[in-house]
Amino acid sequence: MVGQEEKYYHSLYEIAAALNSAGTPDDVLNSIVEHVAKTMDAKGCSLMLTTPDRKLLLHTAAYGLSNRYIRKGPVSTDRSIAEALWGHPVSVVNATEDDRIQYRKQAKEEGIASILSVPVMLRGEIIGVIRVYTAEPRHFADSDIYFVGAVANLGAIALENARLYAAAKKDYEELRQDVAEWRAAMGSEWMMEEPVLPVPE
Repeated sequence: MVGQEEKYYHSLYEIAAALNSAGTPDDVLNSIVEHVAKTMDAKGCSLMLTTPDRKLLLHTAAYGLSNRYIRKGPVSTDRSIAEALWGHPVSVVNATEDDRIQYRKQAKEEGIASILSVPVMLRGEIIGVIRVYTAEPRHFADSDIYFVGAVANLGAIALENARLYAAAKKDYEELRQDVAEWRAAMGSEWMMEEPVLPVPE
């Protein structure tokens, strides 16, 4: 198990490095779910965010899952491992028979056996979940849950950075527009002024 925990430490370092890179938010989030799946030897991983009304979960980044599974239908926050959106990690060993799984038939067709769902929190508010999918039944250890929880925190930071960057970019563009309009106005005023001629001696 020590070897697996070392893999977790290395993966967290790599995810943090990706977070600090110049990549786009989508690149960073896709890197996160890929790192999780590979580090945990899982079939796949997804990051889903809640809609503003908190009724649905939307796939924001995914790795190792087919488009058919990702687009299987609306994922309800009330019917799809709802406990994770109450702030608790949830481990489902038999995803094809557990009532907490909304799309059990699709999970079976996708070859999913077990699911670990961990909340993503930002400033004390749950904004989504990270889910790990395995092809073989798995009882997730505390170290697995801790690792995915740490990744969820990094994912929240990535999302916050993306939000701040978008806001800063918007403010910058508005400032540029204001300066351009100010310069245009000053130019027009200058053109309307009487030229100042030198007084002959």
